[in-house]
Amino acid sequence: MKGPRGSILRPAQEAYVERLLPPRDALLAEMEAVSAEEEIASSDPEVGRLLEVVARASGARRIVEVGTAIGYGAICLARGAPEARVVTIDHDAGRLERARGYLERAGVADRVELLHGPAREVLAGLEGPVDLAYVDAAKGEYRHCLDLLLPLLPVGGTLVFDNLLWSGKIAEPPAEDDPDADALRAFNPYLMIHPQLRAVMLPLGDGVGLATKIKPTVRELGGPF
Repeated sequence: MKGPRGSILRPAQEAYVERLLPPRDALLAEMEAVSAEEEIASSDPEVGRLLEVVARASGARRIVEVGTAIGYGAICLARGAPEARVVTIDHDAGRLERARGYLERAGVADRVELLHGPAREVLAGLEGPVDLAYVDAAKGEYRHCLDLLLPLLPVGGTLVFDNLLWSGKIAEPPAEDDPDADALRAFNPYLMIHPQLRAVMLPLGDGVGLATKIKPTVRELGGPF
């Protein structure tokens, strides 16, 4: 979820982009209100729209989300790829139960599997292939998530990472200590120059990293050599 207005884009441009978004249906609007009222770190509406577009354009059949929150991102992914199975992971059992209720109301619960546990442990137990992965979880875990997800993706698979600009604190570091900003500052170049990926940073929401896998890992080729 993005920070104060103007922290990524100039305020006028940010307001214009938000005005362009079509009205969400009653369920997503309710979830947005709940997230704002309870300060739940949920996907921004424009990021939700991006997830829907990417899921549909990629033709994804199996999608993994790391960081369920109350299910906003999972609903957007499932709606974007109506033939896909979505696996969504969260360490908070209470959030997963709330997400289950929203997924049922959205009519996509039969295609979404909710997994409870630390991201690294759950991802280590998953098998591929995974066509699309969306990560919006603990920022210090982003590199581990990428390293665990990459072998599961086929060449052409897609990765999406949220909050990479962290309310503008990455480009202009604040004086106070911020472990999340430090973790993202280390992760962003790792994503952008990773030899198995082609990636781009989008000033959307709180900053989104979008990447596609362009070559297999050494391990996938039978290495190390």
